[in-house]
Amino acid sequence: MPGEPEITIRESTNATPKIKSPPKSSAIPVPFVYAPSDDGTDENLLILLHGLGDTEIPFGRLGRQLHLPQTATLALRAPEKVPYLYEEAYQWYESFDPLGELLERPNPTPAIDLLTKVLEHLVKGCAWPPVRIHLFGFAQGGSVAAESALKYWRSELSLQQKSLPSPPHQNSGGYNPRSLGSVVSVSGPLLSYPTLKTPSPTPLLIFHRPPPAESALRPSAVGELKKGYAKVEEVKMEGEGMPRSKAEWEPIMRFWSERLGRRPLEGLYEVMAGAAPPR
Repeated sequence: MPGEPEITIRESTNATPKIKSPPKSSAIPVPFVYAPSDDGTDENLLILLHGLGDTEIPFGRLGRQLHLPQTATLALRAPEKVPYLYEEAYQWYESFDPLGELLERPNPTPAIDLLTKVLEHLVKGCAWPPVRIHLFGFAQGGSVAAESALKYWRSELSLQQKSLPSPPHQNSGGYNPRSLGSVVSVSGPLLSYPTLKTPSPTPLLIFHRPPPAESALRPSAVGELKKGYAKVEEVKMEGEGMPRSKAEWEPIMRFWSERLGRRPLEGLYEVMAGAAPPR
């Protein structure tokens, strides 16, 4: 019929490999546990960051137990051993003063720099698109996840700014900044106050416990996250520590179900209206 859009059928394609290269220990300076996706399609990567005094082993096990579709998992060990302890217990950044008291204003920069290096290796060396990389962290690990995703976004905005054309050519295209896929922080607030003109578009879910829980967030914590992230979901449940029950995990699993990418099955075709047929 005249005026109707032309219908074109083309085979669905994906620019990234279905099975990603495993991360290399030579490029990641801390021990880690990596597991490819159960279903043989590495479309997403979930990076898990443990809390103060833990190791990567339980979080590597947790990543596998989640059974997220088309999702590989990578659990990292924090870089510093907790002082004065004989067991295997690690911290993402210096956490205690000489008297053994928790620092009120810790400096997470070394941990953020570490995760920045890991992300660079995953994107450039293992073919992971940034939007398919998702972060999950508990307590200290949640703070490092939230801070690192913001740093990644800042670096992308900086690249965009550097690529902007001079005034006579301002209508020409520049660099398109990329953001990470999502962040889930369990009781992990930001440790800095974000001052971004353009908040990160990375969706963030903050799961936390109300007082009198030991891990309760300071009153301003959720508002500070909303200064840095454009999309923040808050889940507050009674209790202590990590989510344990099915009811506690349900909002996190729902959040992931809405953000994780799905790779089309090979051999499928797309029907496109108004597109020119391939030559």
